[in-house]
Amino acid sequence: MNIRKLKTFITSKLRKELPSKLSYHGLHHTMDVLNVCNHYIKRYNIAPEDAYLLRTASLLHDVGIISTYDGHEKASVVYAKELLPSFGYSVADIKRIGDMIMSTNIPQNPKNILEQIICDADLDYLGRSDVYPISQTLYKEFLAYNVITDEESWDRLQVKFLSKHYYHTEFAKKFRAPFKQLYLDGIKRKWGWE
Repeated sequence: MNIRKLKTFITSKLRKELPSKLSYHGLHHTMDVLNVCNHYIKRYNIAPEDAYLLRTASLLHDVGIISTYDGHEKASVVYAKELLPSFGYSVADIKRIGDMIMSTNIPQNPKNILEQIICDADLDYLGRSDVYPISQTLYKEFLAYNVITDEESWDRLQVKFLSKHYYHTEFAKKFRAPFKQLYLDGIKRKWGWE
């Protein structure tokens, strides 16, 4: 198992093959999730083997979006099963990686600490000050894929999602959830939905 080679391979694949309409689910998002996972690995002192699998899952969690927008997590797992044996991953490791990837599917339902970490890393930006520019990239992407029709439908979708979403790790509950709530409150205030 060589994470550096895998990272080089996946970043190259994403650069070349991601559809141009993807303004949110781009290489920058994958790298952000990997970076946040690395912080959690240090913060929670995750064992080296588990850290390796978590990093792998973060690199692959959205690769399926190359072939399909809806249900891209399943496509990512299929791709992981095809790719990872050539990088020396065992069947058991690939199963755990697949479970981590699937846990990021909305609504999130993580079953263990590694799944909690990748779920929180995937939506970490919601509780950070860069939520505003990042959410605009998702707004543009949702318009391009006809998920929404205008700013009001976008904000209604955000309110619905943010009201149901919760973080899983103690770190995110303490340091991400409060800012996410401010973001949600701001959207409601904008439209007088409070």
